[in-house]
Amino acid sequence: MSNILEVKTVCPHDCPDTCAMIARVQDGKLLGVRGNPDHPVTRGYLCCKVNHYEERVYSADRVLYPYRRVGAKGEGRFERISWDEAMETIVTRWKEIIARYGAEAILPYSYAGTMGIVQMSACDGRLWNRMGASRLLRTICSTAAEAGYDYTMGWSGGIDPESLTYAKTIIVWGMNPASTCTHQMAILREAQKRGATLIVIDPFRTRTAECADWHVQPEHGTDSALALGMMHVIFRDGLHDEEFLREYTVGWEALRERVLKEYSPERVSQITGISAEDIERLAVTYAVQRPSAIRLGYGIARNTNGGMMVRTITCLPAVIGAWQELGGGLLLSTSAHFPLNMKAVKRPDLLKGNPRAVNMNQLGEALLTLDSPPIMALYVYNSNPAAVAPNSNRVIQGMLREDLFTVVHEQMWTDTARLADIVLPATTQMEHMDLHTAYGHLYVQLNQPAIPPLGESRSNWEVLSELARRMGYEEDCFHDTAEDIIRQALQSDHPYLRGITYEYLLEHGFAKLKTPSDPFAPYLHGEIRFRTPSGKIELYSERALRDGYDPLPAYTPADETDADAQRYPLKLLSPAAHHFLNTSFANLERMQKGEREPRIWMHPQDAQARGIGDGDWVRAYNERGEVWLRAVLSAEHVRPGTAWSPSIWWHRDSPGGRGINALTSDRLADMGGGSTFHTCRIQVEKSEKPSS
Repeated sequence: MSNILEVKTVCPHDCPDTCAMIARVQDGKLLGVRGNPDHPVTRGYLCCKVNHYEERVYSADRVLYPYRRVGAKGEGRFERISWDEAMETIVTRWKEIIARYGAEAILPYSYAGTMGIVQMSACDGRLWNRMGASRLLRTICSTAAEAGYDYTMGWSGGIDPESLTYAKTIIVWGMNPASTCTHQMAILREAQKRGATLIVIDPFRTRTAECADWHVQPEHGTDSALALGMMHVIFRDGLHDEEFLREYTVGWEALRERVLKEYSPERVSQITGISAEDIERLAVTYAVQRPSAIRLGYGIARNTNGGMMVRTITCLPAVIGAWQELGGGLLLSTSAHFPLNMKAVKRPDLLKGNPRAVNMNQLGEALLTLDSPPIMALYVYNSNPAAVAPNSNRVIQGMLREDLFTVVHEQMWTDTARLADIVLPATTQMEHMDLHTAYGHLYVQLNQPAIPPLGESRSNWEVLSELARRMGYEEDCFHDTAEDIIRQALQSDHPYLRGITYEYLLEHGFAKLKTPSDPFAPYLHGEIRFRTPSGKIELYSERALRDGYDPLPAYTPADETDADAQRYPLKLLSPAAHHFLNTSFANLERMQKGEREPRIWMHPQDAQARGIGDGDWVRAYNERGEVWLRAVLSAEHVRPGTAWSPSIWWHRDSPGGRGINALTSDRLADMGGGSTFHTCRIQVEKSEKPSS
């Protein structure tokens, strides 16, 4: 076994942990991966999804060669072709479409199948900017949360998650790190061992809630009311930090007046279903047992009132002055802390004019209704929109257009790949080079390729840069290698990147940002200045007012329409499954066994009213579609009127051929053009499982 090589790699998937991995390779074959024991966050272990990464690399679903569709769209019949034939076909069709309709008739669709600077960021910018293609608004995940956060704080940066071990009260709000970022869960458990009280606020009793000292279970979509009720108690009882509020905030008196007048614990109890006594207890614990930290998740923002919920919650640390203490404050994401040279990576200077923008949450609507020009070509990479985009029946209907030319560059034969005209084989993280930041820690990391590309697979950047050259684009950037792009990204005079060079990362694999302190607390060092127009935390936001929002935090219900509530009385939540990451890993037998089958948790009261027993198959439906799920009855896990179905199973592997996003809405959130997956109403009835 002496000829086994160990290669420093990085998990590329859409998870805050961005784990440092060691790949074990023998004779060019990946034997397995393990967590890098030297990385202070990864700590030598990996989540259940990534722990057997060789199963993904060598999956029977891998696309290994270029293919062309030969059957009708949706039949899934393809023939193998050469790379040269595939590229010439794409370029010829693109040139024809541009000549007839203009470049805006071409739409790139991508998200975070890999989060690398090369294979995601450079690919999302350079070619499409130069072409003048329709711009994709990548809003499916975080934009509503970031917009709400920004109105309060001026950016989305927050505390170093490693500082949470210094906290005495930690509120995990609308997040399930036990399933979605297990290494942050380890930090939380360490804080508990050091005496911290861990409180989880979530409408479902998640794995994280089961580890908490206290699970607060509000009615779905009422989190802003709960936060305002906490502020009422804090102001009423004099637990606020008036000195901090006077010096570092704008509008605190107006906020105090509103919450004292409108959000008493009794009224908030009626909205949230949380007792007034528990609202009082939650507020006092947060304000008194210090330092106090909030770990806020993105899922809470995927509602019609999601941006305002995040804006409201981000006001809480200011009310008690939590930013002044190590271990105090709030974390949504660390991504804003990384000062890479993204202009050099994305090349916005290549863009001429102002091409139209298409919101990725409304892909189906765009494919079916846009004109002047219509979308005539779709290029998909780093995503599986047929399954992950909301209102998936509408997306599939759009992709089935006979006049739409669709290219999918993919690692697997996904639901989306089976709808393509041309399918191109993509490398996995084990087969290409990339640079990674993170949104759950402060380490820059270099991924080195561990094995040669399987079959004829090529990386995103290899393909897109060659397409650019074949299109006749002569800019030097289309000759850059992955190493070139990484070096460009690291070219920065920012002190956080001091000494973090390509050579250093090649040797060590990772480096933490050179922040003023370690762990980093962004407002404890030097002059405090927030990144809002006023330079202070804006509890009252003139900018929000100009944009048409309430300038103060407020509660508005999350709902589709009153009619929906009558026809479809159950609220559906469909957050990440423990063993899947969106649709990544959902095709692997080991992960499917972990999830067992597509399931839906219901309160026994709701099930009894419909004649549904534990373990029965049910049909869940609304005006957008229908899916079949196995019922799990639990009074502990969900409140009456709410259902919970972990996602996302491939359509291919779902009873009836449709996964949960056949039900979700492509309506946009209140801020940032974000998604509203969790504002979804359904009806459920007992039903036989479809035979296919």
